[in-house]
Amino acid sequence: MSAQAPPQFAIDPKRLLAMRGGHTGALGLEYRDHGADWAELALPYRDDLVGDPATGVLASGPILSMMDVATAIAIWLRRGAFLPQATLDLRIDYLRGSRPGQAVIGRGECYRITRSIGFVRGQAHDGDPADPIAHVAGTFMFTDPPQ
Repeated sequence: MSAQAPPQFAIDPKRLLAMRGGHTGALGLEYRDHGADWAELALPYRDDLVGDPATGVLASGPILSMMDVATAIAIWLRRGAFLPQATLDLRIDYLRGSRPGQAVIGRGECYRITRSIGFVRGQAHDGDPADPIAHVAGTFMFTDPPQ
């Protein structure tokens, strides 16, 4: 018995973010732009996402979640469809805290696809890509059967 391929759905990042489901909706992630292998999202500043009330710096968790979503979308864009996958590894290097009151912009890119793994990288900043808050690098495992 062979595994049956899952149904494929075209990926529309703008429409996906507008659905406001799951943790993307809870965080209020917003669509900004995308290309054939990248997606850019925004995490609006909110007091309930602050990790250090003394400084107003956003907590690291919401930024990591945004980068997970941005890089996942980048893979779907490169594969040309919304297909099942799981984050296998996502390393984040924080370079500095976010600026209070500023939205954080996250751009994820898929730079390589193999039969079962997607390789990603990305960057988070709060207005100046030349002064990033964090860099990410990771891999996603495809959970659909190989073709």
